[in-house]
Amino acid sequence: MDILYRRGRATASEVMKELPGDLTDSTVRTHLRILEEKGHVRHQEEGLRYVFFPVAPRTAVRRTALKHLIDTFYEGSTEKVVAALIGAEGTRLSQAELQRIAELIEKAQKEEGQR
Repeated sequence: MDILYRRGRATASEVMKELPGDLTDSTVRTHLRILEEKGHVRHQEEGLRYVFFPVAPRTAVRRTALKHLIDTFYEGSTEKVVAALIGAEGTRLSQAELQRIAELIEKAQKEEGQR
């Protein structure tokens, strides 16, 4: 998705060239087909080529991916994700970052209290 957002549109071959590792053409095409089935991308036929382009807003795709990550690896617990991020070895948050996180938590608490 990042490649399509950055480029605006691309063929499967163009996407494959920008991906790390040794992915096959069929693997990339399969992923693009799945993204299309989920409504994240569409394609246009240009001659014999399919040109893919994003249709879902980046924020919506991020939200979906994040929810999947949280559900898959953290039992659906946002608390466990935050604890893993803050407590991860090699992850040092600056005072400014910690302050911003505290402000976000405070804001969320206020919004929850207003419901």
